[in-house]
Amino acid sequence: MQNVINALRVLEEVAARQPIGVGELARGLGLPKSTVQRSLKTLNEAGWIRPAGGEVTRWQVTSKALQIARTTELGLRDAAMPVMEELRQRTGETIHLMVPEGDAVVLIERLETDKPLRIVLPLGIRLPLHASANGKAVLAHLHRPAGALLGYTGTTITDPDALRAELDAVLARGYADNRGEWRSDIAAVASAVLGPDGPVASLSVSTPASRMPEALRAEYGKLVTQAARTLTDSLGLR
Repeated sequence: MQNVINALRVLEEVAARQPIGVGELARGLGLPKSTVQRSLKTLNEAGWIRPAGGEVTRWQVTSKALQIARTTELGLRDAAMPVMEELRQRTGETIHLMVPEGDAVVLIERLETDKPLRIVLPLGIRLPLHASANGKAVLAHLHRPAGALLGYTGTTITDPDALRAELDAVLARGYADNRGEWRSDIAAVASAVLGPDGPVASLSVSTPASRMPEALRAEYGKLVTQAARTLTDSLGLR
């Protein structure tokens, strides 16, 4: 078991600092060079890493990790689509599916509203954790700060204490909301899809700010919370 743990630690370190050599890995991980060398050999034979630029003294990850990530993402999308479609039918608004990535959430799928006035975000866009509904839905379950709290609009929460209070409220009610905090013309509510180790995704209902009064905000919040729980169950994460 320890050999597996060591190999995974080496893989993570290579991914974070590539290209990197044995000595740097050993120092960074606090492991003997011989242990790191064995892990590198195993990972290379399994196709997870390769010599950087043909030099056997420095290593980088291969596309295998990306292929696994894409497969996982496709599985998430397949499970999410019927849940997203039902949520769109019940709200008549745009539905977003996002996944956490570092200090942001990334849009991987959307179902758009049929209404002529809509907010269209491109797939792959990154939204800040502290200034978006999807981001706050995720951040509330991470138990870590969001880094520098940049202001995007006049309503962005930039005070750490205010953000902590906001995240406590997210946990209490089950969903996060966005009151023009990233772009002043966008309102949204979002809820996290939770796995055993924390949030794996988030679902949101996104509208022009003018189409989300307080009554609808609460109603959509309940609907998106229910949808996130349904997706959690369909993925077998509970």
